[in-house]
Amino acid sequence: MMTQTIFLGFVGPWQWIIIGLAILLLFGGKKLPELMKGLGTGIKEFKNATTEEEEGEEKKEEEKK
Repeated sequence: MMTQTIFLGFVGPWQWIIIGLAILLLFGGKKLPELMKGLGTGIKEFKNATTEEEEGEEKKEEEKK
């Protein structure tokens, strides 16, 4: 928590705008939606995998009882 607060304290709104513009220049406007879609899909798959893992552990605990 402390490191997050410190990190966010050093980066202000203008720095975020500059970072956003740099990303836009590097990848271009057409490629950016594809990158965000891929990122969203990856996060969704990660959440599904962790949910399946938790359900598997619950089943194992029930079988032991």
